[in-house]
Amino acid sequence: MVLDLGILNAPVKLYVSPRYLIWRELSQIFSMWGHLHGSASTHKRMLLKDNFTTPDIEENSALLQNVMGQETRNPSLKRSFPHVLVATLASFLCGYHLGVVNEPLESISTDLGFNGDNLVEGLVVSMCLGGALVGCLLSGWIADGVGRRRAFQLCALPMIIGASISASANTVMGMLLGRFLVGIGLGLGPAVAALYITEISPSFVRGTYGSFIQIATCFGLMGALLIGIPVKDIPGWWRICFWVSIVPAVILAVGMEFSAESPHWLYKQGRISEAESQFERLLGGLHGKSAMAEFSKSDRGGDETDTISFSELIHGPHFRVVFIGSALFALQQLSGINAVFYFSSTVFRSAGVPSNLANGLIGVSNLIAGSVIALILMDKLGRKVLLLWSFSGMVLSTGVQVAAGGMIASSSGGQYLSVIGMLMFVFSFAVGVGPVPGLLLPEIFTNRIRAKAVAFCMSVHWVFNFLVGLLFLRLLEKMGAQLLYTMFGTFCLMGVLFVKRNVMETKGKSLQEIEIALLPQDQML
Repeated sequence: MVLDLGILNAPVKLYVSPRYLIWRELSQIFSMWGHLHGSASTHKRMLLKDNFTTPDIEENSALLQNVMGQETRNPSLKRSFPHVLVATLASFLCGYHLGVVNEPLESISTDLGFNGDNLVEGLVVSMCLGGALVGCLLSGWIADGVGRRRAFQLCALPMIIGASISASANTVMGMLLGRFLVGIGLGLGPAVAALYITEISPSFVRGTYGSFIQIATCFGLMGALLIGIPVKDIPGWWRICFWVSIVPAVILAVGMEFSAESPHWLYKQGRISEAESQFERLLGGLHGKSAMAEFSKSDRGGDETDTISFSELIHGPHFRVVFIGSALFALQQLSGINAVFYFSSTVFRSAGVPSNLANGLIGVSNLIAGSVIALILMDKLGRKVLLLWSFSGMVLSTGVQVAAGGMIASSSGGQYLSVIGMLMFVFSFAVGVGPVPGLLLPEIFTNRIRAKAVAFCMSVHWVFNFLVGLLFLRLLEKMGAQLLYTMFGTFCLMGVLFVKRNVMETKGKSLQEIEIALLPQDQML
């Protein structure tokens, strides 16, 4: 990992292993919470400064040279990690609520009187997707209007209310209402988490921290499966499954009361002294001042508080980066990952593997790739390389699936080859295509459009998620497994070509450096 502490004519490069720093600092994480209260008092003292002005270039140069002389190491992770940990609860809740009805659906349908009605069962499963689309579309305005911390708390509110309604529901309408409200939180939470983690993370571990979003989602899915295990043996257990989800939602809401606000949002609001205070809280005194100096260098004098409309995202100078983000999320869903998850139980069952073991293998494959591999490589190889490897591995995996489908149906070799292809596909997805788009988008969007552009692109994700889920069974019936996997493989190949042509590498760069690199030519001066 290269850390460039240079300014003007005094470049200094420091080579530090992010992995070493992470494991070194994790042992000190819990001591951070005692520091938070002291930082809060520092924050209050900063508010008393009446005459703060942005330092000029000469002061920035002197400041950063002072940093080079006094502190030649990366910021301590014990400052930023607790805030990231609290933020990932939103992703954990997303994974939990997406998987919570899988095991208990039969019991829910029996107790609420719609057993055997496939339409209603489908609505119970997918109603949260409709709410997620609404929440995601609103997330940019909420995050920009009230700040990232308050947006997390607003995300927890519909999850708590919706889960309570679902847990106590005695009618189908009550269950559907609860699922829709939970969905609003699902749409709002991950979008704000991607923004927040990107904006508070030191640049040398931003990719590693971004991987925690995918890891938390995996833990949420696995937690939902584990909580649902007793549902067939204990009457009414499905209600407990919903009640349990209130606990992490409350922790998220309370935890955000003690977490740092995004310095980028504060700076955008013109609250300069507060932004500096939060930078110092997250990075330490000298690194915080250095970050503020970099902000002043990249500030082009525009009004950061200007509102931005969807038409500006689609037709304005930011169209290219918004198109890249939207296309990445569309290709993520068109790769067929959710369809593969749906079809996995059938594939494993045909090979004689029990469904519980199948779900466990899929979950472990997803978690190992998403946690161990992506966590280690995100800031070592970079986002673009992981995306290329991931899409390429998915192309190869779909080829294995097509080959397995071409073998005799009763052949055990074909069945086991299909299982191998399935695990390869999930593993390849979790290494790059799963976690990278949610991290890359907040990095490539400028501070002015970041919240609304992320909301727009993630809305594309929810739309394609819904369409793939809606059409998968019909396409499988009409096209057959071989042709369907060929189509998924084609989209993955398109992903390889698209990433190679359009995606820039953001590894190790500050958000200001990325913004300048992607700035349209007519705005360079």
